[in-house]
Amino acid sequence: QVQLVESGGGLAQVGGSLRVSCAASGVSLSNSAIGWFRQAPGKEREFVAHVHWSGTTGYGDSVKGRYTISKDNAENTASLQMDRLKPEDTAVYYCAARDHPYGSRSIADWQYWGQGTQVTVSL
Repeated sequence: QVQLVESGGGLAQVGGSLRVSCAASGVSLSNSAIGWFRQAPGKEREFVAHVHWSGTTGYGDSVKGRYTISKDNAENTASLQMDRLKPEDTAVYYCAARDHPYGSRSIADWQYWGQGTQVTVSL
């Protein structure tokens, strides 16, 4: 049984930083991809970032250059460092995993999801 548990997030000011983390069980990040998606109120869930089994990363256009995804295979955890935050980054952030070594930008390709954690960026 795969479980993904997010932590972190919270409230930050514009231009500030936050970090969210995901603890995975039932899936090994040594040979599976893990990623982050987000959903703002009234909007569809969107791709944020993913990291392949190899450590290669990919980012959505709206966060590229500001966010950094990483993983720790030994701890089986992943993190998303969010810098230079903007009000439009406000959303619930979801950790996702899939039974595949490579990530995907498509929500439908991810089988496992965490419960989500709120990130709010204020002026």
